[in-house]
Amino acid sequence: MRRSPLPLLLVFLMLSASIQGCFGNDDGGGLGADDLDVSPDPLTAGIFQSVYFKADSAMRVMIPYLVVQSDTGFVQNGTILDLDAGGDDQIVILIPPRADYFAVLIGEPGRDFFPIREGNISWKSWAEGGMKATRGVQVIDAEREGGFPQLANSSDVGSSVSIKLVEVERPIASGVSIEQGGAHSTGIVSGLETFDMLSVISDETYDPFDTCDQAKGYLNRWAGTGSPGYECGADFLVQEFTEYGYENIERHRFQYIEANPEAYNICAYKEGYEYPDEWMVIGAHFDIAPIIAPTPVDQGAPRGYGTFVGAYDNTVGTSVVLNMAEAMFSIPTRRGIVFCLWSSEEGGKRGSIAWVEDIPDDITISNYINIDMGGVNWPGNGTPSDRVGPDGGGSYPASQENWPFRVYIGPDTDENTINQPKMVYLAEWLAGDALGVEEQLAVLNGELTSAWAESGEAGVIINEATTARSDHASFQAIDTVTVGFGGLVDGYDCYHQTCDTIDEMLYWMENDYGTGQQNLINSIDLMTWYGTMIFLHLDHQPILNSYL
Repeated sequence: MRRSPLPLLLVFLMLSASIQGCFGNDDGGGLGADDLDVSPDPLTAGIFQSVYFKADSAMRVMIPYLVVQSDTGFVQNGTILDLDAGGDDQIVILIPPRADYFAVLIGEPGRDFFPIREGNISWKSWAEGGMKATRGVQVIDAEREGGFPQLANSSDVGSSVSIKLVEVERPIASGVSIEQGGAHSTGIVSGLETFDMLSVISDETYDPFDTCDQAKGYLNRWAGTGSPGYECGADFLVQEFTEYGYENIERHRFQYIEANPEAYNICAYKEGYEYPDEWMVIGAHFDIAPIIAPTPVDQGAPRGYGTFVGAYDNTVGTSVVLNMAEAMFSIPTRRGIVFCLWSSEEGGKRGSIAWVEDIPDDITISNYINIDMGGVNWPGNGTPSDRVGPDGGGSYPASQENWPFRVYIGPDTDENTINQPKMVYLAEWLAGDALGVEEQLAVLNGELTSAWAESGEAGVIINEATTARSDHASFQAIDTVTVGFGGLVDGYDCYHQTCDTIDEMLYWMENDYGTGQQNLINSIDLMTWYGTMIFLHLDHQPILNSYL
């Protein structure tokens, strides 16, 4: 018998008794924002918080956020509450991590349809714009008897509604300034926590007693070369997963060609309570570009190829996956979770290809999330060409002053058509509101560089990627719908170079709006939360390949 997830639900119960007024629009059914009290006010961003609702009049309230089912502990994509006049209720909700406001819609009792915003705008912008709607949701039965009703997409928007907006605040971790990343330092995951792990793994401090790489961190992670650095780094990953509570941790060894043993993937498995034969996989490659022809950057171009640290490619992705794995361990899920840190991506995605080939016959991969390179993008700026890098390197192209944070989705068979509209819409929906990047967002299709230029060089772009340059391609090959997160690929001067260090990333991210660390942690926070929230949505409602 599987152990019940109910004891794990205790982690979510963060109660508050403060009841204060909020504001909103009074648009329909004779019901307005003043007819509903929501507390605490303000809500706390980025945590599962118990939210209390009290109605002056009978109403149906739509909650368009991730909620926790009281009977199973599973996270669900929104629900409704039915309140009588004078009635009250409370529900545990994941409060938007990067938005300033929390929104609920208020309609007459018993209504079946609610209008919703477009994906690329926030609830606040939607309210200020008159709440016009071309999309709606329908209230449908709960997953199981006695559970919360569910919401399903619909072309029927129903009659008018009112909206209630409640302020959201994200606390700053103790002892951390804004310049050090304090604005993105708290929550069930955070950019600061990911940055701290990035700093641990990438620590170049000399340690003469370290037999792996003579450094405090885990450098020289060159897969398939017999590198002590890779072996010691893999041991570190196993230790981390173990400390988070995972018991089933696999060193997945494979061979590229006969008699040529490769390194191995490190994968942590957590069983699903409802559908154990369906796995959600979250991955990033742990190996770094091997040193082939190093050239000190102060000696000018060509710089050769390879890196000792690989901070950007792909220690940052590894750190995101570890942050997510730690947070997800305490959250009961319907489907199994697999966190994989891949070997040999730099050699042609060989680690993820080998793992996919070894998937048991009775297992289905529902979706895959890929994290590969991030941080050298929005909200930082490119370095002007008359400045020199911290390691004495050459100049940078002045034309590239801003780079986008990329959300890439597939499989994509036609550059001119959105082949996976449901995943594109989910990515857009989260970015437009809960992730707080409404003003920076663009959905692009076709040739990426020109489409980005035509968009006004948006800071956050969602696009269906035909590129096969990362491990998502291994899963698209088995027709799994994937979503990935990353930043620059070829525009970064230190890509696959010895200067791929944290110091270089911090240097590139500094601008007039924030320190390098402040902007880098902001960017990493976006990536960590994006992966976390999209995973929780997909556990409830996987998105299958639209052309199968």
